[in-house]
Amino acid sequence: MSLAMLRTVFADFRSFVAAPRLITPSHDGWSRWAIMVGIYLAGLIVLSPLLALWGHAFNLSAAEAFKGFSPPILAVIVVLAAPTAEEVVFRGWLTGRPRALWLLAMAAIATALLGAVTMHWHDQVCSLGVVAVALVAPVGWWLLRRRADPPRWFVRGFGGGFYAAVAVFGLLHMSNYHTLSWVVLPMVSPQIWGGLVLGYLRMRNGLGASILAHAIGNAAALATALLVGG
Repeated sequence: MSLAMLRTVFADFRSFVAAPRLITPSHDGWSRWAIMVGIYLAGLIVLSPLLALWGHAFNLSAAEAFKGFSPPILAVIVVLAAPTAEEVVFRGWLTGRPRALWLLAMAAIATALLGAVTMHWHDQVCSLGVVAVALVAPVGWWLLRRRADPPRWFVRGFGGGFYAAVAVFGLLHMSNYHTLSWVVLPMVSPQIWGGLVLGYLRMRNGLGASILAHAIGNAAALATALLVGG
């Protein structure tokens, strides 16, 4: 793997992040995938001590998302379940296939309805709405399954959608911390960085490639946390 190839891959990544665009994934560019995984891990390594200093300066507690789980259960959640679920939700639809966009819309509606239920806002109606969404979602997927071309509005707004997915992916991880304030915002920079890299890999190499890269990043972070924590 030459230095020239490393430069070429990084230049392509930088170009994509500067102007996100629809790309037909290629499942044979595994040398590029390996380089990007290395770049991804290098970014996490650079961010780690900086965030440790930031957390110490503002007396921030460690992330509490999976506190209380045993190491084996934690490994299953962090390395297998979370990467798969998060990639499907945040990047599975990036190719713009109508069936994927339909499922994303149904998931968003169901999430909103469940939120309303937890706040006891028209509990019965919203609960029935969740059931209706669960029934309608697979029907819509079946009817749209043969359509491959993304809608025009999706193509035109792809860049905004890509950045929105990165931002939401990062900001949702603020819930891992006990204190929610602007001070916590830099602590989710690894997730923002991950959103950019994983989004690029999803578009260049496919969803399976981004899931695998995500799992490797999570495994490295978990191993470091367990070693440091003793």
